[in-house]
Amino acid sequence: MTYEIIAKDVEETTALAIKLAGKLQPGDVLALEGDLGAGKTAFTKGIAKGLGITRNVNSPTFTIIKEYKGRLPLYHMDVYRMEDQEEDLGFDEYFTGGGVTIVEWAHLIKNQLPAELLLIHIYHHTNDSRRFVFSPAGERYEDLCKEIFK
Repeated sequence: MTYEIIAKDVEETTALAIKLAGKLQPGDVLALEGDLGAGKTAFTKGIAKGLGITRNVNSPTFTIIKEYKGRLPLYHMDVYRMEDQEEDLGFDEYFTGGGVTIVEWAHLIKNQLPAELLLIHIYHHTNDSRRFVFSPAGERYEDLCKEIFK
């Protein structure tokens, strides 16, 4: 089952992300997909805000992983520029760790992702609005979506 919502602007995107962040638990994995400029990093900034992270969050494009401290640690990955998608960089340690992991361009490392995660596609809808499609994989994420979209 999928869940869809339209965010008419960046403020609604942030509000959606904050709402989701309030329900996240250690070990949760969010896989973000969307074209360049779709809003993956803006959504991640909202998650960070919802986790109480005060540091500026930006895309870890050239470092692959950035870590932030908040209510839960946030591991922000951007795998867009990975040379070898099969290279083992120890991602599983993040996926099973005590924080929340967000992976931008997750399809590039699909073989390394856990079987259970929340896949979020972000699409340009109109100039400022975005369409979010949440696809939960696993009971934990199905329950999470039910809470968010009730």
